[in-house]
Amino acid sequence: MIRSLTALIALLALLVVAGCGDDDSDTASKSGGGTETTAQSGQECAKVEAPAPKPDGGAKKPTGKLDAAKTNTVTFETSCGDFTVTLDAKNAPNTAASFASLARSGFYDDTIFHRIVPGFVIQGGDPTGSGMGGPGYKTVDKPPATATYTKGIVSMAKTATEKPGTSGSQFYVVTAEDAGLPPEYAIVGEVTEGMDTVMRIEALGTPSEQPSRPVVIEKATASEG
Repeated sequence: MIRSLTALIALLALLVVAGCGDDDSDTASKSGGGTETTAQSGQECAKVEAPAPKPDGGAKKPTGKLDAAKTNTVTFETSCGDFTVTLDAKNAPNTAASFASLARSGFYDDTIFHRIVPGFVIQGGDPTGSGMGGPGYKTVDKPPATATYTKGIVSMAKTATEKPGTSGSQFYVVTAEDAGLPPEYAIVGEVTEGMDTVMRIEALGTPSEQPSRPVVIEKATASEG
């Protein structure tokens, strides 16, 4: 169903990240290792406690780029399963290099998906879990005017006042067939494995856009092949 312009503007306003980010290794323990079957997927997500928030800022901005001739990926191990993002190092060199660097440094480990909008996106990458955190630096890769945000596309969140293609650490995975977003958000890559995991995460979304219970990124691993 096509969203009304008013609804779309409201959703765009929420796809933001402000402030800076830092990483920290403190985490809360898991609660009993139970599982719950989600209604939409018929699969299971582990019941976990939310990890302790990490401080803002402190991450080092990478100075190099990824080898675009190779296959660069980031795999997220979550409490709902794993999914892998193949990075677009050719068309988004700064964003892809930053995304991989943050994964290698452990920045994404023990963080949550703080925003889940059923039929739209799942959003994470904020060390504070508040929706206002980031790595402490910005990168820019302006997307082409023809960019589309379809199911499985992984893009970076930004504030409404930042120029197109600006990003920090917060990212979202599109779960709609077509999110209908304008070409303003840097596209870091696409989910190439584990889209079923993404949809299990989406199934824990609520009308308030807050997950019904914590969904934790336990570990992110960057690879080059």
